[in-house]
Amino acid sequence: MLSQIPISLQKVKKEDLDKEILRVGMIAELDAVSLYEQLAAMTEKESIKKILLDIAKEEKTHVGEFEALLLKEDPEQAEELEEGKKEVEELAE
Repeated sequence: MLSQIPISLQKVKKEDLDKEILRVGMIAELDAVSLYEQLAAMTEKESIKKILLDIAKEEKTHVGEFEALLLKEDPEQAEELEEGKKEVEELAE
């Protein structure tokens, strides 16, 4: 994983551990998406580019899976996600 886990999971309160594990998973998957898309942009071979972009797409699915689990585990996160969507809609009008 290119990014570092931003916190020591050993120091996380037991009741928050699963949420933090899911967030770390999201970080790892987003790192992978970024890496594969950057590599795809660098290669001149279409076959390699195609495979890298397909793998990046799969990693985006993994991000969605982690997010779905996180939203079940953290109601506040779910609420704030909706708030963020509303703010973007208002500002983008």
